[in-house]
Amino acid sequence: MGEERTSQAAPHGAGAVARPAMTLDYRQEDGQRLASLLWRFGPGWRMISSAVLGGGIGPREWVLNAQVASGYRRLDPADHLRALGPAGPGVGMMTVAYVDRYVRRGDGGVEAVATVGLRHPTWAAAPPDAADPVLEPGGEPVRPAGRPGRGGAAPVPGTINILVVVPVAMSDAALVNAVMTVTEAKTQALLETGYPGTGTASDAVCVAVPEHGPQEIFGGPRSTWGARIARAVHAAVLEGTRAWYRGPR
Repeated sequence: MGEERTSQAAPHGAGAVARPAMTLDYRQEDGQRLASLLWRFGPGWRMISSAVLGGGIGPREWVLNAQVASGYRRLDPADHLRALGPAGPGVGMMTVAYVDRYVRRGDGGVEAVATVGLRHPTWAAAPPDAADPVLEPGGEPVRPAGRPGRGGAAPVPGTINILVVVPVAMSDAALVNAVMTVTEAKTQALLETGYPGTGTASDAVCVAVPEHGPQEIFGGPRSTWGARIARAVHAAVLEGTRAWYRGPR
């Protein structure tokens, strides 16, 4: 099951925003039992996301992180996610990683939840003719040197999906900066574990902030809230990566 831990007390005033409840549910699809995490934020939240459903910047009321079957080939992922989520505007992410092995970490009022699957390491700046097993049918998975797969077999496919909830409003620029910070912290955690890449080709991120209130104008790793985002994401991805290497519980 997922892991949760929170470090540092939230600063004065940060608790004024009602935190969404996270629910874990299962469904039968493609002959498999698949997990989904759903956060119901309700009105009053603004999000930035790279997700196929609800991506961009704008008001959003829920976030869904849905596990799909390995070898997913549907050409309508946004419609699929919309059918799985509740009504209203929301963000939908998908992954073939085990969503019920989520890791949740907190820092100073910031909360980060990561689902981690690492079958295919990807360097962001790869040569144009580099073979990519994610895109080539039948390609062999690349295993980090000295790292065993699950039970000695090839690791299962996966994606790193990250949701970050921040209890203060942010400007558009700060939101973009926060996504950069999330990505940098994720990559730092991966490199610390010896993972030979900056992520996977299908990673997605979502940062949620209150729609109203004084806006923070910075989200970089040395800003107050950016530093908290970085520490929470780093801790979540670090533990998620270590758990992936350990294999099934």
